[in-house]
Amino acid sequence: MIRRNGQSVSGAAQLSLPYENVNERGVSRQLEPLTVRIPDAIRLTGICRSKLYELMASGDLETIKLGRSTLIPVDSLKDLIERARAGLL
Repeated sequence: MIRRNGQSVSGAAQLSLPYENVNERGVSRQLEPLTVRIPDAIRLTGICRSKLYELMASGDLETIKLGRSTLIPVDSLKDLIERARAGLL
């Protein structure tokens, strides 16, 4: 990743899911993101890309459009999986 000032960021500094947070005592804890982008949703759920888009179009999966980015709330992914487990999809 290249920052605007032209300096690169090491691979260790780049964020991945789940995000890691170190509190004031130096204890590391994992933070769950509020939303994910479509490629992350595919990776997290194992749902293929075309099926994910079908679920988005049908309203079974909530999406948030922010500029050109499409974000999917993690809670919506969890609800989708729970509904599928219960046979409601």
